[in-house]
Amino acid sequence: MQILLDTHILLWWLNNDDKLPQTARLLISEADNQIYVSHVSLWEIQIKIMTGKLEANLPAILQALPQNDFQELPTRSAHILELGSLAAHHQDPFDRMLIAQALTESLKLITHDKNVALYSDEIILV
Repeated sequence: MQILLDTHILLWWLNNDDKLPQTARLLISEADNQIYVSHVSLWEIQIKIMTGKLEANLPAILQALPQNDFQELPTRSAHILELGSLAAHHQDPFDRMLIAQALTESLKLITHDKNVALYSDEIILV
């Protein structure tokens, strides 16, 4: 399975946070699954660090991606076009772009956000 991590799922995984549901842990740790981290999530983390909403070390996060066998997913124009077709279930621009990427790339998006899950049966709510 090809999986895209929502930003909070990524942070919970990297911090071994108890908030990460067991279902997500199992999916991420399954050797046959390919795990992707969007540049959108990295951008979101950096902005939240800069605004004081998050304490994190972005260079350490970037270093942890290959250590966890996570693939980086850059933003493509097709993702931006897909963004324009999304319903208004969710207003967060980062989440909306992650949804657009998941739909465009046929990835399963793992999230803990019930509003994100409204967009597709392919989104895994944990």
